[in-house]
Amino acid sequence: MSGGGQLRLSGGRRLLSPGGRTARPTTSRVREAVMNILAPHLHDCRWLDLCSGSGVMGCEALQRGASCVVAVDQDPQCIRICRSNLTAVAASLSPTPEIRTERREVIAWLRKAWRQDPFDIIYFDPPYDQGLYEPCFLALAHGNWLHQDSLVVCEHRSNINPVPGSGWTVLDRRRYGISSVLMLSPPERCHHGGTGSMPQQKDPSA
Repeated sequence: MSGGGQLRLSGGRRLLSPGGRTARPTTSRVREAVMNILAPHLHDCRWLDLCSGSGVMGCEALQRGASCVVAVDQDPQCIRICRSNLTAVAASLSPTPEIRTERREVIAWLRKAWRQDPFDIIYFDPPYDQGLYEPCFLALAHGNWLHQDSLVVCEHRSNINPVPGSGWTVLDRRRYGISSVLMLSPPERCHHGGTGSMPQQKDPSA
């Protein structure tokens, strides 16, 4: 995990970063690569950031046109900094996007009923070694979190391959040193018509 200090968005804006070992911000290389891949899907999207840490991924999404970002993290320092970062970025945009932060344990939160619109993109970057991947996939598949065209983007350690479970479609896998990114389409039971598929894309840095 990285220490405290300043994070910088791809556009140059500085963000607050949690100190000590509270969070492991997504590296600038991974952020840039993920945002380039997701670029066609970001305008006016609803973005759910699970284990959000500093909120840097949600801030990147806001800069690229997301209309709503909901961020969830159980650490009190992280969620305070996340809220501050998201609020600052949202305030600089017009129209002002919707932001919401939740200080909650992510799996327990996902198991509760979600009665608002589902999300277009869900970014999940948990502590690598806490076994949260499979419970998260299961909770997402059985709640009202996803629609036919939703994308689930999961960051994980490169030597560990999360198993999404029955019905999920692996759209893409990318490796960036010790970190990798898995992109998934949800199970058919989450669909309301359509395929929700995303074409394979080549890694521009490969």
